[in-house]
Amino acid sequence: MNETPAAGVHWSFWVIGAAALIWNGMGVMNFLMQMNPETLAGYPEPARVLVAGRPIWATGGFAIAVFGGGLGCILLLLRKSAAFPVFIASLLGVILAAVHALGMAGPTIAESQQIWVGTLMSLVVAAILIWYSKYAAGKGWIR
Repeated sequence: MNETPAAGVHWSFWVIGAAALIWNGMGVMNFLMQMNPETLAGYPEPARVLVAGRPIWATGGFAIAVFGGGLGCILLLLRKSAAFPVFIASLLGVILAAVHALGMAGPTIAESQQIWVGTLMSLVVAAILIWYSKYAAGKGWIR
């Protein structure tokens, strides 16, 4: 059975791209909810403290991470090679946000398992998307 459609893109490209878009869409929703004081009030204590004490550079990093990741996924699904540099910018944003969350936010926050797991998952997914966009370009799936 032929697993590659006439356009030359393997079916897994669409599945990975859609899953990545959903992941980054959840990040965008999280960012927007954190900017709403009423919604933020319902967050667990470590998350509220983290957001309240987050400097503008870390908030900017978070915004670049999630909106860049979302844009990168859209570009990937549109089969545009511009996804690669956008994913790099997104990873840099994740790193900025991670520096604050894991290193500068204070011991109470840095000890929160949920924040550690979320931050590390974001770093891994951002790095994988950089690799995958380069891989897809090498296969000729994006141009």
